[in-house]
Amino acid sequence: MGARTSVVIGTRASKLALWQSNHVRDALLTAHPGIEVSLERISTRGDEIQDRPLAAIGRNSLFVAEIEDALRSGRIRLAVHSAKDLPSTLADDMTIVAFTRRADVRDALISRHGPVAALPTGARIGTSSPRRACQLKAMRPDLVMLDIRGNVDTRLAKLERGDFDAIVLAAAGLERLGWSHLVTEFLPTDRMVPAVAQGILGIEARADDADARALCAHLDDSDARRCAEAERAFLAAMGAGCNAPLAGFATVTDTALTLTAVVGAPDGRLVRVARSGTSPVALGRQVADALVADGGAALLEEALASAERHG
Repeated sequence: MGARTSVVIGTRASKLALWQSNHVRDALLTAHPGIEVSLERISTRGDEIQDRPLAAIGRNSLFVAEIEDALRSGRIRLAVHSAKDLPSTLADDMTIVAFTRRADVRDALISRHGPVAALPTGARIGTSSPRRACQLKAMRPDLVMLDIRGNVDTRLAKLERGDFDAIVLAAAGLERLGWSHLVTEFLPTDRMVPAVAQGILGIEARADDADARALCAHLDDSDARRCAEAERAFLAAMGAGCNAPLAGFATVTDTALTLTAVVGAPDGRLVRVARSGTSPVALGRQVADALVADGGAALLEEALASAERHG
Protein backbone atom coordinates (compact mmCIF):
# COMPACT_ATOMS: atom_id res chain seq x y z
CA MET A 1 0.00 0.00 0.00
CA GLY A 2 3.01 2.33 0.23
CA ALA A 3 2.40 5.54 2.16
CA ARG A 4 -1.34 5.42 1.57
CA THR A 5 -2.70 3.91 4.75
CA SER A 6 -6.21 5.38 4.85
CA VAL A 7 -8.99 3.47 3.10
CA VAL A 8 -12.56 4.74 2.74
CA ILE A 9 -15.32 2.20 2.10
CA GLY A 10 -18.50 3.37 0.39
CA THR A 11 -21.74 1.85 1.63
CA ARG A 12 -25.46 2.32 1.58
CA ALA A 13 -26.89 3.60 4.86
CA SER A 14 -29.26 0.80 5.85
CA LYS A 15 -28.62 -1.22 8.99
CA LEU A 16 -27.81 -4.30 6.87
CA ALA A 17 -25.48 -2.43 4.52
CA LEU A 18 -23.61 -0.94 7.47
CA TRP A 19 -23.28 -4.36 9.11
CA GLN A 20 -21.81 -5.74 5.90
CA SER A 21 -19.39 -2.86 5.45
CA ASN A 22 -18.28 -2.98 9.09
CA HIS A 23 -17.73 -6.73 8.66
CA VAL A 24 -15.37 -6.02 5.74
CA ARG A 25 -13.74 -3.16 7.66
CA ASP A 26 -13.00 -5.43 10.63
CA ALA A 27 -11.55 -8.11 8.34
CA LEU A 28 -9.29 -5.57 6.65
CA LEU A 29 -8.05 -4.21 9.97
CA THR A 30 -7.33 -7.72 11.22
CA ALA A 31 -5.30 -8.57 8.12
CA HIS A 32 -3.64 -5.15 7.81
CA PRO A 33 -3.33 -3.64 11.31
CA GLY A 34 -1.27 -0.69 10.05
CA ILE A 35 -4.06 0.88 7.99
CA GLU A 36 -7.03 3.08 8.83
CA VAL A 37 -10.45 2.19 7.45
CA SER A 38 -13.53 4.39 7.57
CA LEU A 39 -17.02 4.23 6.08
CA GLU A 40 -18.82 6.78 3.93
CA ARG A 41 -22.59 6.44 3.63
CA ILE A 42 -23.94 7.02 0.13
CA SER A 43 -27.60 7.27 -0.88
CA THR A 44 -28.56 5.52 -4.12
CA ARG A 45 -31.47 5.93 -6.50
CA GLY A 46 -32.95 2.66 -5.31
CA ASP A 47 -32.89 3.93 -1.72
CA GLU A 48 -34.47 7.27 -2.57
CA ILE A 49 -37.41 6.06 -4.68
CA GLN A 50 -39.72 4.16 -2.34
CA ASP A 51 -43.13 4.65 -3.99
CA ARG A 52 -42.63 2.37 -7.02
CA PRO A 53 -41.70 -1.28 -7.53
CA LEU A 54 -38.02 -1.82 -8.25
CA ALA A 55 -38.83 -3.36 -11.64
CA ALA A 56 -40.65 -0.16 -12.64
CA ILE A 57 -37.73 2.15 -11.79
CA GLY A 58 -35.15 0.57 -14.10
CA ARG A 59 -33.30 -2.66 -14.67
CA ASN A 60 -29.73 -2.05 -13.55
CA SER A 61 -27.52 -0.27 -11.03
CA LEU A 62 -30.33 0.97 -8.79
CA PHE A 63 -28.22 0.47 -5.66
CA VAL A 64 -24.80 0.85 -7.29
CA ALA A 65 -24.43 3.80 -9.68
CA GLU A 66 -23.88 6.57 -7.12
CA ILE A 67 -21.37 4.42 -5.23
CA GLU A 68 -19.43 3.74 -8.44
CA ASP A 69 -19.35 7.48 -9.13
CA ALA A 70 -17.69 7.93 -5.72
CA LEU A 71 -15.10 5.28 -6.66
CA ARG A 72 -14.34 7.07 -9.92
CA SER A 73 -13.91 10.43 -8.20
CA GLY A 74 -11.60 9.00 -5.54
CA ARG A 75 -13.92 9.85 -2.65
CA ILE A 76 -13.86 6.18 -1.68
CA ARG A 77 -11.36 3.37 -2.32
CA LEU A 78 -13.65 0.35 -1.94
CA ALA A 79 -17.39 -0.32 -2.11
CA VAL A 80 -19.23 -3.14 -0.35
CA HIS A 81 -22.36 -4.46 -2.05
CA SER A 82 -24.77 -7.30 -1.63
CA ALA A 83 -23.53 -9.03 -4.77
CA LYS A 84 -27.09 -9.80 -5.87
CA ASP A 85 -27.64 -6.02 -6.31
CA LEU A 86 -24.78 -5.66 -8.79
CA PRO A 87 -25.57 -5.23 -12.50
CA SER A 88 -24.85 -8.37 -14.51
CA THR A 89 -22.05 -6.58 -16.39
CA LEU A 90 -19.80 -4.02 -14.72
CA ALA A 91 -18.46 -0.91 -16.40
CA ASP A 92 -14.99 -1.41 -17.90
CA ASP A 93 -13.37 0.80 -15.28
CA MET A 94 -14.79 -1.19 -12.35
CA THR A 95 -13.91 -4.63 -10.95
CA ILE A 96 -14.89 -6.92 -8.08
CA VAL A 97 -11.71 -7.45 -6.07
CA ALA A 98 -13.35 -9.97 -3.72
CA PHE A 99 -16.42 -12.15 -3.53
CA THR A 100 -16.74 -13.17 0.12
CA ARG A 101 -17.61 -16.65 1.36
CA ARG A 102 -21.26 -17.36 0.70
CA ALA A 103 -23.65 -17.14 3.64
CA ASP A 104 -27.03 -18.91 3.83
CA VAL A 105 -28.33 -18.69 0.27
CA ARG A 106 -32.00 -19.43 1.06
CA ASP A 107 -34.99 -17.14 1.09
CA ALA A 108 -36.95 -16.95 4.33
CA LEU A 109 -40.68 -16.59 4.94
CA ILE A 110 -41.74 -14.54 7.95
CA SER A 111 -45.44 -15.14 8.46
CA ARG A 112 -48.35 -14.39 10.74
CA HIS A 113 -49.99 -17.70 9.76
CA GLY A 114 -47.32 -20.39 9.56
CA PRO A 115 -45.37 -21.85 6.60
CA VAL A 116 -46.30 -21.53 2.92
CA ALA A 117 -48.49 -24.64 3.00
CA ALA A 118 -50.50 -23.28 5.95
CA LEU A 119 -51.13 -19.77 4.64
CA PRO A 120 -54.85 -18.96 4.25
CA THR A 121 -56.34 -18.84 0.77
CA GLY A 122 -55.54 -15.52 -0.89
CA ALA A 123 -52.88 -14.61 1.69
CA ARG A 124 -51.11 -11.33 0.94
CA ILE A 125 -47.35 -11.76 0.42
CA GLY A 126 -45.05 -8.75 0.57
CA THR A 127 -42.11 -8.97 -1.81
CA SER A 128 -40.32 -6.54 -4.14
CA SER A 129 -38.78 -9.44 -6.08
CA PRO A 130 -40.39 -10.77 -9.29
CA ARG A 131 -38.15 -13.84 -8.86
CA ARG A 132 -39.67 -14.66 -5.48
CA ALA A 133 -43.18 -13.77 -6.61
CA CYS A 134 -43.26 -16.13 -9.59
CA GLN A 135 -41.84 -19.05 -7.63
CA LEU A 136 -44.29 -18.51 -4.77
CA LYS A 137 -47.11 -18.44 -7.32
CA ALA A 138 -45.86 -21.78 -8.65
CA MET A 139 -46.15 -23.21 -5.13
CA ARG A 140 -49.48 -21.57 -4.30
CA PRO A 141 -51.38 -19.99 -7.23
CA ASP A 142 -53.94 -18.47 -4.84
CA LEU A 143 -51.42 -16.25 -3.07
CA VAL A 144 -51.62 -12.52 -3.74
CA MET A 145 -48.29 -10.80 -4.40
CA LEU A 146 -48.00 -7.21 -3.20
CA ASP A 147 -45.01 -4.93 -3.63
CA ILE A 148 -43.12 -3.99 -0.49
CA ARG A 149 -40.27 -1.51 -0.26
CA GLY A 150 -37.94 -0.30 2.48
CA ASN A 151 -35.18 -1.79 4.57
CA VAL A 152 -35.56 -4.92 6.68
CA ASP A 153 -36.80 -3.00 9.73
CA THR A 154 -39.46 -1.21 7.68
CA ARG A 155 -40.70 -4.43 6.08
CA LEU A 156 -40.97 -6.17 9.43
CA ALA A 157 -42.96 -3.22 10.78
CA LYS A 158 -45.37 -3.40 7.83
CA LEU A 159 -45.91 -7.11 8.51
CA GLU A 160 -46.47 -6.44 12.22
CA ARG A 161 -49.17 -3.81 11.57
CA GLY A 162 -51.07 -6.18 9.27
CA ASP A 163 -50.28 -4.81 5.81
CA PHE A 164 -49.29 -8.36 4.78
CA ASP A 165 -49.89 -11.92 5.90
CA ALA A 166 -46.25 -12.82 5.21
CA ILE A 167 -43.10 -11.36 3.74
CA VAL A 168 -40.06 -12.99 2.13
CA LEU A 169 -36.50 -11.84 2.83
CA ALA A 170 -32.99 -13.18 2.28
CA ALA A 171 -31.94 -15.52 5.07
CA ALA A 172 -28.39 -14.15 4.97
CA GLY A 173 -29.51 -10.62 5.76
CA LEU A 174 -31.65 -11.77 8.67
CA GLU A 175 -28.77 -13.82 10.04
CA ARG A 176 -26.35 -10.89 9.79
CA LEU A 177 -28.77 -8.69 11.73
CA GLY A 178 -29.39 -11.35 14.37
CA TRP A 179 -33.01 -11.85 13.37
CA SER A 180 -33.04 -15.49 12.20
CA HIS A 181 -35.34 -16.33 15.11
CA LEU A 182 -38.13 -14.44 13.32
CA VAL A 183 -38.15 -16.87 10.39
CA THR A 184 -41.25 -19.04 10.01
CA GLU A 185 -39.87 -21.17 7.18
CA PHE A 186 -36.57 -21.34 5.32
CA LEU A 187 -37.52 -22.03 1.71
CA PRO A 188 -35.40 -24.86 0.23
CA THR A 189 -33.44 -24.03 -2.91
CA ASP A 190 -35.18 -26.74 -4.93
CA ARG A 191 -38.50 -24.90 -4.44
CA MET A 192 -37.23 -21.31 -4.33
CA VAL A 193 -34.11 -20.96 -6.47
CA PRO A 194 -32.07 -18.02 -5.09
CA ALA A 195 -31.09 -14.81 -6.82
CA VAL A 196 -27.84 -14.59 -8.71
CA ALA A 197 -25.00 -14.15 -6.15
CA GLN A 198 -27.41 -14.20 -3.18
CA GLY A 199 -25.58 -14.51 0.14
CA ILE A 200 -22.30 -13.16 -1.26
CA LEU A 201 -20.74 -9.75 -0.66
CA GLY A 202 -19.00 -8.13 -3.60
CA ILE A 203 -16.16 -5.70 -2.85
CA GLU A 204 -15.75 -3.31 -5.75
CA ALA A 205 -12.85 -1.06 -6.73
CA ARG A 206 -11.53 0.76 -9.76
CA ALA A 207 -10.11 -1.68 -12.30
CA ASP A 208 -6.78 0.18 -12.34
CA ASP A 209 -6.34 -0.01 -8.55
CA ALA A 210 -3.96 -2.95 -8.10
CA ASP A 211 -3.39 -2.03 -4.45
CA ALA A 212 -7.08 -2.43 -3.68
CA ARG A 213 -7.02 -5.92 -5.17
CA ALA A 214 -4.01 -6.85 -3.03
CA LEU A 215 -5.61 -5.34 0.06
CA CYS A 216 -8.72 -7.54 -0.32
CA ALA A 217 -7.08 -10.71 -1.63
CA HIS A 218 -7.62 -12.59 1.64
CA LEU A 219 -11.37 -11.89 1.48
CA ASP A 220 -11.82 -13.45 -1.96
CA ASP A 221 -13.36 -16.92 -1.61
CA SER A 222 -12.59 -19.11 -4.63
CA ASP A 223 -15.84 -21.12 -4.47
CA ALA A 224 -17.95 -17.99 -4.06
CA ARG A 225 -16.16 -16.34 -6.99
CA ARG A 226 -16.70 -19.33 -9.28
CA CYS A 227 -20.37 -19.52 -8.36
CA ALA A 228 -20.87 -15.77 -8.73
CA GLU A 229 -19.10 -15.73 -12.10
CA ALA A 230 -21.28 -18.57 -13.44
CA GLU A 231 -24.50 -17.04 -12.12
CA ARG A 232 -23.64 -13.53 -13.34
CA ALA A 233 -22.61 -14.85 -16.78
CA PHE A 234 -26.05 -16.50 -17.01
CA LEU A 235 -27.80 -13.25 -16.10
CA ALA A 236 -25.72 -11.26 -18.59
CA ALA A 237 -26.38 -13.77 -21.36
CA MET A 238 -30.11 -13.44 -20.72
CA GLY A 239 -29.75 -9.68 -21.23
CA ALA A 240 -31.51 -8.97 -17.95
CA GLY A 241 -30.81 -7.17 -14.70
CA CYS A 242 -31.07 -8.15 -11.07
CA ASN A 243 -34.77 -7.15 -10.90
CA ALA A 244 -35.91 -9.58 -13.62
CA PRO A 245 -37.89 -12.73 -12.74
CA LEU A 246 -34.74 -14.84 -13.08
CA ALA A 247 -33.02 -17.11 -10.57
CA GLY A 248 -29.58 -18.65 -10.85
CA PHE A 249 -27.82 -20.79 -8.26
CA ALA A 250 -24.51 -22.60 -8.69
CA THR A 251 -23.02 -25.24 -6.41
CA VAL A 252 -19.45 -26.56 -6.35
CA THR A 253 -18.65 -30.27 -6.33
CA ASP A 254 -14.93 -31.05 -6.51
CA THR A 255 -13.78 -29.27 -9.68
CA ALA A 256 -17.22 -29.04 -11.33
CA LEU A 257 -20.06 -26.55 -11.02
CA THR A 258 -23.77 -27.22 -11.32
CA LEU A 259 -25.92 -24.22 -12.24
CA THR A 260 -29.71 -24.25 -11.87
CA ALA A 261 -31.71 -21.43 -13.42
CA VAL A 262 -35.36 -20.44 -13.48
CA VAL A 263 -37.37 -17.83 -15.36
CA GLY A 264 -40.95 -17.19 -14.37
CA ALA A 265 -44.12 -15.32 -15.23
CA PRO A 266 -46.32 -13.48 -12.71
CA ASP A 267 -48.93 -16.29 -12.84
CA GLY A 268 -46.41 -18.89 -11.66
CA ARG A 269 -45.45 -20.52 -14.96
CA LEU A 270 -41.77 -21.47 -14.75
CA VAL A 271 -39.05 -22.72 -17.07
CA ARG A 272 -36.21 -24.44 -15.23
CA VAL A 273 -32.92 -25.91 -16.45
CA ALA A 274 -29.74 -27.25 -14.83
CA ARG A 275 -26.35 -27.98 -16.35
CA SER A 276 -22.85 -28.85 -15.09
CA GLY A 277 -19.42 -27.77 -16.28
CA THR A 278 -15.96 -26.62 -15.23
CA SER A 279 -15.74 -23.11 -16.74
CA PRO A 280 -17.98 -20.68 -14.81
CA VAL A 281 -18.57 -18.20 -17.64
CA ALA A 282 -19.06 -20.90 -20.28
CA LEU A 283 -21.51 -22.71 -17.97
CA GLY A 284 -23.50 -19.54 -17.38
CA ARG A 285 -23.86 -18.97 -21.11
CA GLN A 286 -24.74 -22.63 -21.71
CA VAL A 287 -27.52 -22.48 -19.14
CA ALA A 288 -28.88 -19.27 -20.70
CA ASP A 289 -28.92 -20.93 -24.12
CA ALA A 290 -30.73 -23.95 -22.68
CA LEU A 291 -33.29 -21.76 -20.93
CA VAL A 292 -33.95 -19.83 -24.15
CA ALA A 293 -34.32 -23.09 -26.10
CA ASP A 294 -36.91 -24.31 -23.59
CA GLY A 295 -39.05 -21.19 -24.01
CA GLY A 296 -37.46 -19.03 -21.31
CA ALA A 297 -36.84 -16.00 -23.53
CA ALA A 298 -40.50 -15.72 -24.47
CA LEU A 299 -41.56 -16.12 -20.85
CA LEU A 300 -39.06 -13.46 -19.74
CA GLU A 301 -40.26 -11.03 -22.40
CA GLU A 302 -43.85 -11.61 -21.30
CA ALA A 303 -42.97 -11.07 -17.63
CA LEU A 304 -41.04 -7.86 -18.31
CA ALA A 305 -43.87 -6.50 -20.46
CA SER A 306 -46.32 -7.26 -17.66
CA ALA A 307 -44.09 -5.44 -15.15
CA GLU A 308 -43.98 -2.36 -17.39
CA ARG A 309 -47.79 -2.34 -17.78
CA HIS A 310 -48.33 -2.56 -14.03
CA GLY A 311 -45.44 -0.27 -13.02
